[in-house]
Amino acid sequence: MWFFSRDPVRDFPYELSPELPEGGPPGPWSLHRGRKKATGSPVSIFVYDVKPGAEEQTQVAKAAFKRLKTLRHPNILAYIDGLETEKCFHVVTEAVTPLGMYLKSRVEAGGLKELEISWGLHQIVKALSFLVNDCSLIHNNVCMAAVFVDRAGEWKLGGLDYMYSSQGNGGGPPHKGVPELEQYDPPELADGSSRVVKEKWSADMWRLGCLIWEVFNGPLPRAAALRNPGKIPKSLVPHYCELVGANPRVRPNPAHFLQNCRAPGGFMNNRFVETNLFLEEIQIKEPAEKQKFFQELSKSLDSFPEDFCRHKVLPQLLTAFEFGNAGATVLTPLFKVGKFLSAEEYQQKIIPVVVKMFSSTDRAMRIRLLQQMEQFIQYLDEPTVNSQIFPHVVHGFLDTNPAIREQTVKSMLLLAPKLNEANLNVELMKHFARLQAKDEQGPIRCNTTVCLGKIGSYLSASTRHRVLTSAFSRATKDPFAPSRVAGVLGFAATHNLYSMNDCAHKILPVLCGLTVDPEKSVRDQAFKAIRSFLSKLESVSEDPTQLEEVEKDVHAASSPGVGGTAASWAGWAVTGVSSLTSKLIRAHPTAAPAETHIPQRPTPEGLPAPAPTPVPATPMTSSHYETQEDKDTAEDSSAADKWDDEDWGSLEQEAESVLAQQDDWIAGGQASRAGQVSNPDHKSPESDWSSWEAEGSWEQGWQEPSPPEPPPEGVRLASEYNWGGLEPSDKGDPFAALSARPSTQLRQDSWSEDNWEGLETESRQALTRKKREERRREMEAKRAEKKAAKGPMKLGARKLD
Repeated sequence: MWFFSRDPVRDFPYELSPELPEGGPPGPWSLHRGRKKATGSPVSIFVYDVKPGAEEQTQVAKAAFKRLKTLRHPNILAYIDGLETEKCFHVVTEAVTPLGMYLKSRVEAGGLKELEISWGLHQIVKALSFLVNDCSLIHNNVCMAAVFVDRAGEWKLGGLDYMYSSQGNGGGPPHKGVPELEQYDPPELADGSSRVVKEKWSADMWRLGCLIWEVFNGPLPRAAALRNPGKIPKSLVPHYCELVGANPRVRPNPAHFLQNCRAPGGFMNNRFVETNLFLEEIQIKEPAEKQKFFQELSKSLDSFPEDFCRHKVLPQLLTAFEFGNAGATVLTPLFKVGKFLSAEEYQQKIIPVVVKMFSSTDRAMRIRLLQQMEQFIQYLDEPTVNSQIFPHVVHGFLDTNPAIREQTVKSMLLLAPKLNEANLNVELMKHFARLQAKDEQGPIRCNTTVCLGKIGSYLSASTRHRVLTSAFSRATKDPFAPSRVAGVLGFAATHNLYSMNDCAHKILPVLCGLTVDPEKSVRDQAFKAIRSFLSKLESVSEDPTQLEEVEKDVHAASSPGVGGTAASWAGWAVTGVSSLTSKLIRAHPTAAPAETHIPQRPTPEGLPAPAPTPVPATPMTSSHYETQEDKDTAEDSSAADKWDDEDWGSLEQEAESVLAQQDDWIAGGQASRAGQVSNPDHKSPESDWSSWEAEGSWEQGWQEPSPPEPPPEGVRLASEYNWGGLEPSDKGDPFAALSARPSTQLRQDSWSEDNWEGLETESRQALTRKKREERRREMEAKRAEKKAAKGPMKLGARKLD
């Protein structure tokens, strides 16, 4: 009945695009763009409409339908689905473009490279070799209209309408009846003589010569034009002449033609063809061969076509990582190919693989991911970073390999803007505190300081107040000179995050101690920082109304804008220290720079701690860094304990009040300044650091203050202010609140009595020194007991601990 009838074209799972048909091959078929209804994936659809009185053409179309459905080869147009009715034939293939249209589009974009043409012709000749030698079939229609190009730039052989068997089964070649196709027939067919001795591949190889001529010179006007090679490359001309020779017996077999072109110096002997051939057989290659291939691949990707990299190289790289255990070698080419992808494609194809790579225990994989994080960090969202990436990255802080620790520190510059409150202000700060105090590599301690200065603007206000001042103060006491420079620049880079009280009471005393540092680079940066902080204090002193504006960022939330300024400030430190770290690790993989003790003078009871006084120091050469690295580990532990006394790293004590923390900072800072004198064993910087002053110039991010303009009438200069007298002033003292100290009130003549620090501070200093001495004695006793318990080892005994 009529209501049970169904339209097969309407139920077909593919639909044609409403756009006009593309320029398909001459003949009965028309080429349309289409898509699969279920997924929307693009396809190409060849359509033949059955016409009355065209039975011969209909039989040709049916034969082409059957041939395309049964022939499967990587270089022959891939059949996907088909529909055959009384009114039409639909053949669905992979999405392709006719070669003629593809060449025109590439000419507008700058033309097709010889590398692409060499691989395209290689594919067509390989398809002909398969048909002639393996299937005993004659294509009989090789021309520009029978070649198609997929989205990866691969050339596919189609146009199977007039194919016939070379063994005589099913009769001779079918009649074409299309003048555009008959012009490619060889001259022996035009003569009509059956006595001409020829090979079964002779006609197809002649047509291949016509195709080569058209690819380089455009449409073929007449057969006589084949005598002039035109723009055909010189390396291909000898082989081309064999194809279009008048004697059909001289024309080579397709397989021999490939061998000749692949010979040294041949047209198809290049890196692009070799890469494609390897990718086609990658599943049967040995692991060592795959490793070598991927290592060399990244060097060649720049010269390869973009479509080829996106649609052929990328899937192979993803497959090699997923199933082939290729490891870290796929990372470099993978990220190179990723540059050609859109943001959406990157999220779908690259990011899932990257997230999985971070959970790998392979050190080579981890360090390459950290080194190349800049290429994919922009595509990672915050939930992914905090839940799937950061928990794996932090293991690098505890790695025994210094290179991984250093790269992990550097990666925090990129991850910090995407970290949540807990990971950034608690977890990361704990690791930074341990690295800066206890890491044996001086450059890594220096990089930790630099990184902290760059990400300081992303920290919360309470964390900044608790961490920054103490961290940079610790860096200024580091025996590694570049670390001290980094500490000074860290103060300068985050100058807007400190209150005037902190600048006067905590930062300037530390910087003043560096003005007698044995290294000139440290002294120079310290003087610049002191001048800048003093100018800031003086400007507020002259105009107290500026106080609110100057301290607007102190209690503000995290501000990414400040991080950009810090990045320009200390950009030199990471690259410079990275090269030095590599040198130290290569020269002494297990060596560690010694944490030198800073001798302390005994302080008479009742007197304040004396100011640091310079001691004559003999600069040490860079070789002395290596000779000092075998000292006892007790010195490292003792030096690390000093930071614990200052409560820098006790981030677990979140419930402590800000006032109590300020008292601890004052006591710890004064105790460290009281006992510090210039260390004669300070090391002189290596030659790598000779250009630090020029690279880390303050003029890059913080200009020297210009001379102040004359103040308005009635305003007193800071030099005219009576700082110590009891003379009454007309206006309130803007520093009255800032200069309040936690100790007892000072009398007018307190400085002359040498009682500036106060008795409470002195008692804290004595208690701190006593605890430190007890701790040192306990460690020495435990170490002695452990050595005594071991005793001499017997020959062949295994050391269990």
